[in-house]
Amino acid sequence: MRNEKFDDLRPYYDEEIAPAMHRIAASEYFPKLSAFVYPDRLVEEVRRMIRNYTTIEDFQLQFMKDVNEQIIARSIHHFSYEGIDKLDRKKSYLFVSNHRDIVLDATLLQYALHCSGHRTGEITFGSNLMSSPFIIDIGKSNKMFKVIRGGSAKDFYTNSLHLSEYIRYTLLEKKESIWIAQRNGRTKDGTDATDQGIIKLFYMSYPEHPIQALLDLQIVPVSISYQWESCDMLKALELYQLRRTGSYTKKPGEDLHSVLTGIIQKKGDTHITVGRPLQESDLMPLTGLPNNKFNKQVAGLIDMQIRANYRLMSNNYIAHDLRSQSQTYASHYTQAEKDSFFQHYRQAIAAAEVEDERLLENIFLGIYANPVDTQMSL
Repeated sequence: MRNEKFDDLRPYYDEEIAPAMHRIAASEYFPKLSAFVYPDRLVEEVRRMIRNYTTIEDFQLQFMKDVNEQIIARSIHHFSYEGIDKLDRKKSYLFVSNHRDIVLDATLLQYALHCSGHRTGEITFGSNLMSSPFIIDIGKSNKMFKVIRGGSAKDFYTNSLHLSEYIRYTLLEKKESIWIAQRNGRTKDGTDATDQGIIKLFYMSYPEHPIQALLDLQIVPVSISYQWESCDMLKALELYQLRRTGSYTKKPGEDLHSVLTGIIQKKGDTHITVGRPLQESDLMPLTGLPNNKFNKQVAGLIDMQIRANYRLMSNNYIAHDLRSQSQTYASHYTQAEKDSFFQHYRQAIAAAEVEDERLLENIFLGIYANPVDTQMSL
């Protein structure tokens, strides 16, 4: 099913895949991508393979599957997931996920869905990340659709309504699932929180009946947990500058650098928990609430599942004990794990060469420690 109204947002159609594959294969960036995904194959051989793809399914179930398996093999110690088996393979869902890595949060869920016999879904893709034709071609071939960032207040409203209509159209008419982050931008301090504005986004295309609008979308909270936090020091330095100066300005190419760092750096154990869809019994008690309170309560329902289902790892407990100078959670990690984490974070702090090292240390440890406090408070 097609609707030209959404041509500015949508992923590619199958007939657009072949030309996109030829552009990807001809890109100056392709040899590096090829070497990462297929280190034992000649780049020309991989180019020929890519040029033979003619559908989104070809690209996703061959190339992107291999990308994910290389990431898992080379940077993840153990990848696991749960909860997908409780979903209906015939239904489409709006997966609302905590956001720790720009790319991997969504693409690893796609991989888990495929391995579990579900269709892959579409993925939100910030316009700020569309920095080159190469990235756009890969993204739109991988079912990514554009979320327009920036602009005036009027532009923001217009773009949000357009996006809300596209989300509803994709789920209810195209029958495609969607992944979307619970907030704009990654969680920097380790505390996952759903932006209330995203709840308004979900129903603003059907404002007469917000509860029914949300039920129609089949909202499923998703938690992804990494033993080694993606781009931990990059996040800590951003928060450090915010604390010291009150503002932070991204450098040119910073988003792409974060994407590559997240893919390459070690992640240790990585786990995804797919929660249960929000149900009528969850939402009906909110009938009649003013919009702001309604949005806050629905965001809280999503947060409750994401935080409860977040899998705490050894590094979370280690950082908490280091930060509090205690042994409260010593039974959750080994001395070897503690030594490894200590070495990692001390080297990262020293390399940063900041004026207030203690502040940076507290921020860095908080990225790992805060999920412990969050879960203990439930």
